Formats: sequence, C-alpha cells, structure tokens
Amino acid sequence: MLDSPFMAGHPGPDTVTVLWCAADADERQRAHALLLGAAAELLGVAPSALRMEHEPSGRPVVTGAAQGLRVSVSHGRGVIAVALARSVAVGVDVEAVRPLRAATLARRWFHPQEADWLAALPQAQWNAAYLWLWTQKEAVGKSLGSGLRDGGMRRRMAVPPSGLFAAGPPVAPAAHLPGGDLRGDGRCGDGPAHGPVLAPLPGDPRTAAGAVVLDGGTVVLGVAAHGVGGDGVRVALRHGG
Repeated sequence: MLDSPFMAGHPGPDTVTVLWCAADADERQRAHALLLGAAAELLGVAPSALRMEHEPSGRPVVTGAAQGLRVSVSHGRGVIAVALARSVAVGVDVEAVRPLRAATLARRWFHPQEADWLAALPQAQWNAAYLWLWTQKEAVGKSLGSGLRDGGMRRRMAVPPSGLFAAGPPVAPAAHLPGGDLRGDGRCGDGPAHGPVLAPLPGDPRTAAGAVVLDGGTVVLGVAAHGVGGDGVRVALRHGG
C-alpha cells in the first residue's frame, strides 16, 4: 500500500515530486505501481484511469487521464524511485552505495574538474561521491531525453565544497549544494520534505540537478529538471512504501 504523498497539499507547478523505497523483488513492477499510484493521487483520479507506456526512446509516459504529466522511473539493486512534475521534464536515478573503483572510473568517464573534486575527498567517501555525481548525470540525461549519449558522462554537475563530504556522506537532511539542496530523510510518516531550488548545471541554466544520500548512507538519489524557468524548481521528497 502506498503512502499518500499528496494528501497534505498538492505540489505547485514548479515542484518535482520524488518517491523512493526499497524493493526486494520485482523492482520494475513495483516502480511502475509506485508511479501510477503517485500519479493517480496527484491528478485526483483512479489508478485504473492511467496506463504506463514508453516512448520509442524508452522514456516512460503515463497516458489516459495524465495529460501533460512528466515522469521518470529508476530501479535496481533493491531500491526504486519515481519523479513526477507538471511543468518541467524530469529525471531520477537511484543507486545503492557499494564498493567501486571510484577514482579510476571518475578519471575515465567524468569531467576532469569532477574527478579532481572526488580525488580530494577522503577515500572513505569516494563511493558515495562517485554515485552522487553519477545519479545526477543519469537523471539529467533522462530529463533531456538523450540518456548518457553524446558525452553525457562528461556533462558537468555543480559540485559542493569538499568539506561537505569530508566528515561523512551528505546524508539528508544535511546534503547541501551551492544554491540548492534536496532534503528529507525518507522515513514513512515524516510528511512532505521540500528542498530549495535545484542547482543549475554549469553553462546550462535551463537544466538543474541535485543529489542526496538516504537511508543512513546506503542509497544515493539524483534528480534533474529540464525547462527550468527563472523561479527554479523545488523538490518534494518522500518515502513511497
């Protein structure tokens, strides 16, 4: 049974609503159910009035009564996430924190400034920092509809000062970005968690992204929005199961 993330007040048109939760099995099916349930509550319709489909590119769309709703889905390694918005294209990516050759992978795939930022952190933070960047890049690619093709891995994200990672992973609600953050510790029953405006990408003010570490440092979630206006976009982050 899903929580009721919109009962306390519907998000405005400049809000991206994000739900995440653990999923032990059938991650894809659970993610689709989470998305349809959230969309039904957001729109005030029955779930039976909505259908889950995909564009030729693979981007998910909710059809039926969901006119104009923008959505994104991520699932894998025991965790799922969905994002919904009315006025901007959205992307979401969620990853379980795990051992990685983070510094080597960052040098190979990321922008040199991002690789330098990661290498300057204590080694214990490299895995979370790598996924903090990775999830944003994935989310941005989804919001643009292009994925990571055509240099998406080297698309620069706005990185925070190294000191914010040095003392430990930036576990919500204390995960700050220059100009914005994502907040909310993901526990059921906490109610809405509205973060400030997401940080614009360097050189691309129409696209904004942010990431946060959840669940005691075991999950990293990245969110992006494309088509951002002058007032920016805010995030309502909730647990969805």
